[in-house]
Amino acid sequence: MEVKKTDKANLEKKRGMFLQLGYVVVLGLVLLAFEWGTRPAEINSLGELGDMDLEEEIIPITRQQNEPPPPPPPPQTTEVINIVDDDVEIEDELILDDTEADQDDAIEIVEFEEEEEEVNEQEVFFVVEDMPTFQGKTSDAFRIYIQQNLNYPVIAQENGVSGRVFVQFDINGQGNVTNVIVVRGVDPSLDKEAVRVVKSSPKWAPGKQRGRPVNVRFTFPIVFQLQ
Repeated sequence: MEVKKTDKANLEKKRGMFLQLGYVVVLGLVLLAFEWGTRPAEINSLGELGDMDLEEEIIPITRQQNEPPPPPPPPQTTEVINIVDDDVEIEDELILDDTEADQDDAIEIVEFEEEEEEVNEQEVFFVVEDMPTFQGKTSDAFRIYIQQNLNYPVIAQENGVSGRVFVQFDINGQGNVTNVIVVRGVDPSLDKEAVRVVKSSPKWAPGKQRGRPVNVRFTFPIVFQLQ
């Protein structure tokens, strides 16, 4: 007689389900192992945290050096004044030597005269208290004199040369025109004519500084213009 098993008691048919269930369990254990970690130790009380901070913030105690006090000021010395009665004769008398002059000798008084400031005649001024004047008139009179006595060089006219020549000259203490030079010229012929006409100027009234005649320097433009 053969023993027969029922289909419900046959576990071979459910092997696939058990295998899948085992995979799920193993996978869950692996994921749990990855998620498992350690937590930092918690501080038991706030008192321990305060002690840790205080230990880090401890400031070393420094001691100040005791400086010695300044020395006391020196004692003030007071002069002792001895009061002497009027009846007591004082022996400290002034003894006059025989070398002193008699009262009859005349005392010579020496008077010093104030030396007046001398003005150097070679010094040249640009501005003085009393400026030089040309024939008692203003500088326009000298300009008119230049225009009336100026000769335009023929060479400059032929070449069409014109311009303004600046001439520098001095009026000395006698009123004469000296040291005539060209400080900015245009053409040699025009420069030469400008120097000539300035040197031909008559005497001026000299300039004065503190009442004394001095040398005064001028810079005068002379214009050469073709008509």
